[in-house]
Amino acid sequence: MAFQGSLAELPLPDILQLVAVSGKTGNFTIQNGRDTGRIFLSEGQIVHAEMDRLQGEEAVYELAIWPEGDFLFTPGEVSVPTTISKSNTSLLMEAARRIDEWQVLAKRVPSTGMVPVFTEEGGTSPVTLSPGEWAVIRRTDERRSIEEIAYAISLSPFETAKVVYGLITNGLLALSGEAHGGHQERLGTLSAEQLTDLTLRIQREAKTLTAGHDRATAFEADIAATVNTVRQTPTASSVQSVIESAERAVSSARGPNQARAFIHQVGEWINAGAGSSTPSGT
Repeated sequence: MAFQGSLAELPLPDILQLVAVSGKTGNFTIQNGRDTGRIFLSEGQIVHAEMDRLQGEEAVYELAIWPEGDFLFTPGEVSVPTTISKSNTSLLMEAARRIDEWQVLAKRVPSTGMVPVFTEEGGTSPVTLSPGEWAVIRRTDERRSIEEIAYAISLSPFETAKVVYGLITNGLLALSGEAHGGHQERLGTLSAEQLTDLTLRIQREAKTLTAGHDRATAFEADIAATVNTVRQTPTASSVQSVIESAERAVSSARGPNQARAFIHQVGEWINAGAGSSTPSGT
């Protein structure tokens, strides 16, 4: 029998504990806006989890700090790799600890979708940075979100947020708004045909902007992979992945200023599509 509800009413660790003690086998699907995660149990033991680019324990911890969203537990046999070896007790204790820690982090880092930017005060006095802080600073280009920086340095968004929190406290960084936040909402108003049309325009423009770069072929392959996902499942989330892949490629090939101009152009295409009942022309 399926079991569903809201994370706003019951935190994820409590939900997992409730299902685990009953020895059930099945999987949780957790949805928070455009973000989705899954946690798998076998005879009450949590054996695997996945959320975006994360798998295993880190995926559980990231899902645990979501303050809101909807969950659905579907009983049934699971066929997934075993990526979690910790006992449920140890896993959920760590998840609860991170929830408490996130309450502190959230005072200065309300979302891992926000973009770190340099402060004017940050360059006025010498500082000593840890390796983790230096890794974040090196990839802070005032365009990439905390999540994107986390991916670039192979850390979880939570751990990266902790580093950013320290850099904000030290006065080196501040935060600007959500990366591409407005795009996601407007993409949700487009039809499947419009989303596909938009995706192809983005792909063509990115190919033009990255032409001649020594990594142009690699850029094209990366973008093409996300474009294929849109062709199979044209959703706002899949198109967002295309936008992000194309932006990274343009930024690498032409620099952050051209990447900003490219994203501005994409925003205009989205607005045009959102105001029309048919896809905009090329």
